[in-house]
Amino acid sequence: MARYTGASCRLCRRENLKMYLKGDRCYSDKCAIERRPYPPGQHGQGRIKFSEYGVQLREKQKVKRMYGLLEAQFRLYYQRANAKKGKTGENLLQALELRLDNVAFRMGFADTRSEARQLVRHAHFRVNGKKVNIPSYQVRVGDKISVKERSKKVVSIAEALEAVDRRGFPAWVDVDKKGFEGTVKALPAREDLTLPIQEQLIVELYSK
Repeated sequence: MARYTGASCRLCRRENLKMYLKGDRCYSDKCAIERRPYPPGQHGQGRIKFSEYGVQLREKQKVKRMYGLLEAQFRLYYQRANAKKGKTGENLLQALELRLDNVAFRMGFADTRSEARQLVRHAHFRVNGKKVNIPSYQVRVGDKISVKERSKKVVSIAEALEAVDRRGFPAWVDVDKKGFEGTVKALPAREDLTLPIQEQLIVELYSK
């Protein structure tokens, strides 16, 4: 399956937003968007004026890249969110937040979502004691996510847990750092998403 394999920092610069795709590097003076706060490419420093469609497209691309999804995957999430009761935009963000790879990232078991996705695929986590190696697995309220006993010695997981205090935990998870486990205690609320996301623009784009 096709997946973007280029430089992550180019994505942040393209969206003009620090999306923390590189973990520790994003908090250092090496962060590309701090050093070159303009879009990549030959004409990156030129004046850019977006149409209404362009603004909506950039918002969709930003969220899609933030969670590391392809277009077909993202559209499927939108269709499911649109079929549910409530606000489509909030339903969409809630479903994205409850992906297993994102929950592992939010609990501090990985520095980035892409790293969490790889750890999930390699079966380093257990959900309610059972092996789950599907990054898109939808976690539910009350589910316990734990690191496999042998995987507690994995250096990247231990280092991520040590550094997670800088990022903090969202209110909807409860994490036991010493036990290498966490519980989803509530559904993610809209205010828990600290990055600037205008989900209504995505709804408007797909509604056309």
